Amino acid sequence: MIIQPKTRGFICTTAHPEGCAQQIQEQIDYVKAQKKLTGPVNVLVVGASTGYGLASRITAAFGAGANTIGVYFDKAAEGSRTASAGWYNSAAFERAAAEQGLKSHSIVGDAFSDAIKTKTIELIKAEYGKVDLVVYSVASPRRTHPVTGEIFSSVIKPVGEAYTNKTMNFHTGEISTVTIEPATDEEVRHTIAIMGGEDWGMWIDQLQEAGVLADGATTVAYSYVGPEITHPIYRDGTIGQAKNDLEKTAIQLNEKLSPKGGRAYVSVNKALVTQSSSAIPVVPLYISTLYRVMKEKDLHENCIQQMYRLFAEHLYNGGKASADGSHLIRIDDWEMREDVQIEVMRRWNELETDNVPELSDLKGYQDDFFHLFGFRTDGVDYEADIDPEVDIPNQVL
Repeated sequence: MIIQPKTRGFICTTAHPEGCAQQIQEQIDYVKAQKKLTGPVNVLVVGASTGYGLASRITAAFGAGANTIGVYFDKAAEGSRTASAGWYNSAAFERAAAEQGLKSHSIVGDAFSDAIKTKTIELIKAEYGKVDLVVYSVASPRRTHPVTGEIFSSVIKPVGEAYTNKTMNFHTGEISTVTIEPATDEEVRHTIAIMGGEDWGMWIDQLQEAGVLADGATTVAYSYVGPEITHPIYRDGTIGQAKNDLEKTAIQLNEKLSPKGGRAYVSVNKALVTQSSSAIPVVPLYISTLYRVMKEKDLHENCIQQMYRLFAEHLYNGGKASADGSHLIRIDDWEMREDVQIEVMRRWNELETDNVPELSDLKGYQDDFFHLFGFRTDGVDYEADIDPEVDIPNQVL
């Protein structure tokens, strides 16, 4: 079939296998061109098929020669429907890892469930012995609690009072004003249950209890802080409440792991185009403006560049991850530089639909959005007939 992008709001309902594969190869090539990493050895990435989780897996495998297990929830192609981008990404990763002689396995299923945790532990015992790095990078709008059976649904809303600001339709570049009503206490509770630290803690506890977490193991989860302009909808909103819980969990996990030399961190990453960030009002306009400023200052990093710097400068190669006891790694340091933020805010105040191309990087934002799904990739013939059905090598069934 000929696969073209079909969008509905902030999501793309199709994905291109060859485009995804080529983008995975570009990330691999970038990592292989950098200085070799001193570790880790056996890595578990929970939420491994897109974004920072996928980039972490690529960095560990092709930067340190690590064996990796990826856990993710993605769908295969069916009939006229393509597979999800994460499915194609993972298939490409598994093929590349095999060609490099790296051990890797994929577990496809609900990472929140005890069944997937059990399957992962069984795989580690059988094939890896123990893991020395656990990356937690799960992004999901829903969760079924494995103990109580309660079903949670997350929301993206401010807390306390309504929030009004500029936003942008990133497909058209049109700027408008949006008002988002505040979340209820129940919506806050649900969002924390999904995006907070409880499931991360469950993973580490069960890995420890099963004896498959190596002494001196590291675990890291990902977060975002951002500038004051986005705080009401992000850091001070429902997502931020969940991230506060995630960061508290890092401190608790560090206390559990430190007696055997282990450590737990939350890496605060740079704002990047993801399917999740595209859904948050105000954020696409901020990111497109940030992109323009950081590119002009030669400071822009994409996902794989961020993760390589995290591994090389903070987690491994003698890097010092956290000096203040907060267990936060501020890999967003270039984004939050004073000169960057002053210029972003100056442009923000001037932005209107007519000057979006002049003051922001709308095209860069749009390209990155379609890259998420394997489109707009140089060298790919999008008019060619291609089989959407792609198998994932080393999938644990």
